[in-house]
Amino acid sequence: MANSALARGDNLKFATGNDAVVQVRDIFKNYGDVEALRGINLEFERGKLTTLLGPSGCGKTTLLKIIAGLVPATSGEIRVNGRAVTGPGPERAFVFQDFALMPWATVLRNVGFGLELKGMPAAERDRTARRYIEQVGLAGFEQKYPHELSGGMRQRVGIARAFAVNADVLLLDEPFSAVDEQNRRKFQEDLLRLVELEKKTFIFVTHSIEEAVYVSDRIVLLSPRPGRVSQIIDPMIDRSASPDDIRRDAGYLDVVEEIWQGLRQYAE
Repeated sequence: MANSALARGDNLKFATGNDAVVQVRDIFKNYGDVEALRGINLEFERGKLTTLLGPSGCGKTTLLKIIAGLVPATSGEIRVNGRAVTGPGPERAFVFQDFALMPWATVLRNVGFGLELKGMPAAERDRTARRYIEQVGLAGFEQKYPHELSGGMRQRVGIARAFAVNADVLLLDEPFSAVDEQNRRKFQEDLLRLVELEKKTFIFVTHSIEEAVYVSDRIVLLSPRPGRVSQIIDPMIDRSASPDDIRRDAGYLDVVEEIWQGLRQYAE
């Protein structure tokens, strides 16, 4: 049910052609004397979910924020749809780990906020926001405020907001880390459904090996600081099976173990 293709070090191969929406070219990032990222080269395809995985401090979130245009690289280049990234742009949407919702605004207003900034008329904006609120399972909560929602529900609002702006690239920074295991698994199912439905380019950060294998088309393993690409793994999960069957499958478990063996040398 699951096998993996793995490449290491200088033998890494990247997506090429029209499906490479995001191109990361020779990215270095220093914070003063601290070298956070060294020589990152990657490409991310349309309609695929790629996970950045590695030990704490390896630069996963830093790389994600550089792609988002929220943090400048020290050197190198990011290109999205062939255009160089010089800052945030409407073709990229970021889902923050801490939700980043406006506490004074309703769910409907939060989800539609990016559309409001674009100048979309109110009626069209509300229709679009309601559609994505429904897709993430929050229909009926449109007029609630963030303090009236659970942590998991607030994260769904953040995900709906990112999808509503119709960005080409969705950047997700550990979006499920603050929820319990039951909700986390439900969110993983919802994410896979949205990947299939939306056909966007997804770049996902997580600390969980099991989560990475379950949701990913491709996993990029980063080494400890300075973060470098050490391995790329294609889990090749057969998604026609049920979620429980996938998680029990020997092939899935083998890929989890394969990644753990690659990372255990960095465990504290």
